[in-house]
Amino acid sequence: MAGTGKSTIARTVAHKYSKIKRLGASFFFSRGSGDVSHANKFFTTIARQLASTFPTLHHHICQAITEHKDIATQTLRDQWDKLILRSLAKLNATSVQSSLIIIIDALDECEGDNDIRLLLQLLAGAKSLQTIRLRVFLTSRPETPIRLGFRVMDGILHRDLVLHNVPRAIVDQDMWVFFRVRFTEIREDSEYLPADWPGDQTIDLLIQKAGGLFIYAATVCRFIKTNDKWSPQHLLEVFLSEDSSHSYNRKRKIPSASPTAELDAIYTQILKHSIKGVGEDKDKEEVAEDFKQVIGSIVILFEPLTAIALGELLDLDQEKIHLRLRHLRSVLNILDESSLIRLLHPSFREFLLDKERCGDPLFWVDEKIAHTALTDACIRLMSDKLRRDICGLLLPGALVEEAEGVRMGQCLPRELQYACRYWVRHLQGSQILLLDDGPVHAFLREHLLNWLEAVSLIRKTSESVAAIISLESMVIVSYILVNLGTN
Repeated sequence: MAGTGKSTIARTVAHKYSKIKRLGASFFFSRGSGDVSHANKFFTTIARQLASTFPTLHHHICQAITEHKDIATQTLRDQWDKLILRSLAKLNATSVQSSLIIIIDALDECEGDNDIRLLLQLLAGAKSLQTIRLRVFLTSRPETPIRLGFRVMDGILHRDLVLHNVPRAIVDQDMWVFFRVRFTEIREDSEYLPADWPGDQTIDLLIQKAGGLFIYAATVCRFIKTNDKWSPQHLLEVFLSEDSSHSYNRKRKIPSASPTAELDAIYTQILKHSIKGVGEDKDKEEVAEDFKQVIGSIVILFEPLTAIALGELLDLDQEKIHLRLRHLRSVLNILDESSLIRLLHPSFREFLLDKERCGDPLFWVDEKIAHTALTDACIRLMSDKLRRDICGLLLPGALVEEAEGVRMGQCLPRELQYACRYWVRHLQGSQILLLDDGPVHAFLREHLLNWLEAVSLIRKTSESVAAIISLESMVIVSYILVNLGTN
């Protein structure tokens, strides 16, 4: 997922193997950054580094360039084969003491999906080498071309480590060490901070807020360290309290620069990449509308749904759901269409719902509009599906246990259960006025008893009582506002 520290790990591994003279080469992709944003100079760069690092390879690579003077303009496949693979094949077993390491960071940021798949295919071809082992350490977000590239690769050729699946205790311990080191550096640069600043309890709270996201920890420390004209404690409190950033800005005790700028840039880049190739403004607006309908719903759901259930709730076909999700696996946890879709980190939700942080109107999700859309979707679904004795129990006094199991899942599928439980909460979030003969009034007039039966079947009767109390308070508020408006 985004922000788990992939690049930091890649740089650490590169530094370690460079110190012991085993790093063959490294390439760090960065979208929108010239030559490192595409694959055109990938193999020539790797070849140049290999030749510089290992004298035994220098002669073979130079010979390849002499024989193929236009190698820099040839295809990636030819560059790999003639410059690197053949040169490595000419080495004998004693030329290099152990395996060569190549580090490739952020492959997902390479422009061109076909180039990404081709790079993976070519690198896998190193298995043909007889006298030397080439080992590639590669990091990437789980974008579609990456997943497809590894899917067709023999599993023996690669081992996967999914960072957001590493046990949380290990991640939190690493983050604890990181915070301790960085805060010690900040404390030593200050004359006024106490020796135990900021304290173990504060670090525990920051780790909890980070939620396993390394970029969050790095952002906190960088924000404090680079703004040395302000009090470190005041800067730290921006992250400790939900409202402190706004209050301190008003008091001019922290800089105006956003403390989440780095994280926001990552999310912006991911979202823009998800509509890569959509050229016309009209087409972008259409894709953005679908994005807000699908992703906007996911980020405000009160409990996760599967892609199938989400499609039924929103009355969308699965293809449209799939198209909106396929490039967002670095921020959403999606195993398959029957698994629950979860946010990998709550900061993505906060980013999308904050107009200033998100910035781009194509992606910003207006929370009130999103809640209104889900309210309408829930009412539509319940109106279509709810009916008297929905599980066919026949006897009014039948026990709930008699409807459990397969029958419950068929008669009250996940999306319908969600609608029954949460439609009132979405209604509250929409902040719309309740009027006589409006959609809510019409639904309750026709389906109130059916709804109460459904929530009792799913054992959520207490929630329906709370929902009715909330509806009553909303009716009173709506009545007052309407009358104030007429007067």
